[in-house]
Amino acid sequence: MKSEQAITVFAEWRVREGQLNTVLNLLREVVQKSTAEDGNLLYNIHQSQTEANTLILFERYKDEAALAAHRNSEHFQTLVVGKIVPLLEDRKIILSNQLVFE
Repeated sequence: MKSEQAITVFAEWRVREGQLNTVLNLLREVVQKSTAEDGNLLYNIHQSQTEANTLILFERYKDEAALAAHRNSEHFQTLVVGKIVPLLEDRKIILSNQLVFE
């Protein structure tokens, strides 16, 4: 059943010039609180080698309900939506399910 399948989130954030340190400092708290969520399986942040202001977030949640709980959490709404998103030039998000070939 799809709702019980793990959901992987790939997010690409392009941070506005001069705002990278602020975003990274906010992300420390986001990562700490997100990885403490019951439904979170993984939360990694990567930085582009060629464009320092580009961050890639790689997150995995137990299922759609866990992802919804994350997005509705106080820390996501306050830190990501309220403080980080205004500091971004662009934000792309891809939700995916892993394909398994046997």
